[in-house]
Amino acid sequence: MAAPKKGRSASAQSKPWRSLALILIAIVALTGGMFASGHTTPRLGIDLAGGTSITLRAVAEPGQESAINKTNMDTAVEIMNRRVNGLGVSEAEVQTQGAKNIIVNIPKGTNSKEARQQVGTTAKLYFRPVLTTEVSGAAASQSPSPSSSSSATDKDKDKATDASPSATGSGSPDPSASATSQGRAVTDALKADSTPSASSSPSASSSPSPDASSSATSEAASKLEAQYAALDCTVQSQRATAGKGVKASDPTVACGQNSQGQWQKYILGPAAVDGTDVKKSQAVFNTQTAAGWTVTMDFTGKGTKKFADITGQLAQKQSPQNQFAIVLDGNVVSDPYVRQALTAGNAEISGSFNQEEAQSLANMLSYGALPLTFKEDSVTTVTAALGGEQLHAGLIAGGIGLALVVVYLLVFYRGLSVIAIPSLLVSAALTYVIMALLGPTIGFALNLPAVCGAIVAIGITADSFIVFFERIRDEIREGRSLRPSVERAWPRARRTILVSDFVSFLAAAVLFIVTVGKVQGFAFTLGLTTVLDVVVVFFFTKPLMTILARRRFFAGGHKLSGLDPKSLGAKPPLRRTRRPAAPSAGPVDPKEA
Repeated sequence: MAAPKKGRSASAQSKPWRSLALILIAIVALTGGMFASGHTTPRLGIDLAGGTSITLRAVAEPGQESAINKTNMDTAVEIMNRRVNGLGVSEAEVQTQGAKNIIVNIPKGTNSKEARQQVGTTAKLYFRPVLTTEVSGAAASQSPSPSSSSSATDKDKDKATDASPSATGSGSPDPSASATSQGRAVTDALKADSTPSASSSPSASSSPSPDASSSATSEAASKLEAQYAALDCTVQSQRATAGKGVKASDPTVACGQNSQGQWQKYILGPAAVDGTDVKKSQAVFNTQTAAGWTVTMDFTGKGTKKFADITGQLAQKQSPQNQFAIVLDGNVVSDPYVRQALTAGNAEISGSFNQEEAQSLANMLSYGALPLTFKEDSVTTVTAALGGEQLHAGLIAGGIGLALVVVYLLVFYRGLSVIAIPSLLVSAALTYVIMALLGPTIGFALNLPAVCGAIVAIGITADSFIVFFERIRDEIREGRSLRPSVERAWPRARRTILVSDFVSFLAAAVLFIVTVGKVQGFAFTLGLTTVLDVVVVFFFTKPLMTILARRRFFAGGHKLSGLDPKSLGAKPPLRRTRRPAAPSAGPVDPKEA
């Protein structure tokens, strides 16, 4: 009888408990992580949880097709994600699909009409002077003194300076500097905005009287002050509506978050510079000073004059009115201070930035007013009831498929189902736990095609068991006993299983890359379960088979074991045969002669 090979096969044969212990430890660890994270169920996709799915397609102006590139698309996703989150949406998904499409999945409980308006419009970026600001919420319920308000607005200790090497950097404002009162600042800003320029020639018939103009200005200032007093930026619904629909030429209220994670509220003057006036912005690590990561800006010709005017005006004022806000879609993303007029057409914002924050701000400055427009291709609304019915139907289909596989194993493989069924359960447990963990970590959502991929995986996993079992049966048919049959069959079965799973994984990977939409969920689940099939077969099925091969029920070929040599039509047992000894040379017997 042929003995099993020595080396790795013998080691694996003698220590199957080690492999079983490893996979059981992995299951326990992953399950513990699942409960520790608080996400004990897989995150459901839009088609199962209900909600709205919006497909947007990027459209470029003639001759500007190159504007549709990965950088612009990724920035659009970031801006749209900020908008959707501003609506108070939890677990919304905004992602690119293909080269020109953006998919926005919004769960149930959201005004889909408002969401469509928010994500489909081009972003607006403005530079506005800060008239007054303070930390919002319970901590700032009492009106702060001018000095404390000035100190609170030191958001990131940001400062704006000329980017030219000869320019001197401006430091943080002096906290002891006195600020103009809130009411006077707003009123003066409105008066300045409404005062005609020196070049104009107002006539008595067309210009309002000074008293009427002053009254209207005071009324507008009082209204803005009332909005500011009532604004609480710690409330998401108020953040989402602050400053919405306000013209660029009008002052407004706004919200922003400082580096300490506190929400601040602002009264901002009319927009002085538009986002389209920024020609280029990038994050730069400044090695010449201790500034670290900074953000540089280059302005267009018109933008250079506008920025020189606003920084010149702000440099003459006291804190916090020497501060301007960079406002994206009504939200303040940065509020640097100014100590001098910046006239060179470029500027640098420095502060306590890390690389990610600096890059994010640079992207917003470069692409706040995107050169792309988006056309709405489709809007799909799924009710929660329909999603629940689809999930219920998918679970029933999966249960039926699993039951049919179990019946097949019991009928054709009998006792070997003791190995196959636990292997299926281990594979199912690993799949469930990993899907639950992937929800909060990478945003994976279980949609209906993903459920279909999991159902198909049942057949792939069962196919691996069948390949191994049939290889063992072939060895028994050759007349070998069970234990050497298991070890001889494993290398052959292993090659077949790996090739089969590799082909399935390759198909899933190609499908994931070239497709868009929910088909990616099917491809991802198929690829995940294919990898898990290899893990289960190598670390659970094979070691368990090695252990059970030592038991008399299987080793003796019981009729119910599925390995009965007689039922399999086995040949007579292989035996070692000895050659007859050669006759020794010697004298010949006369009688025989």
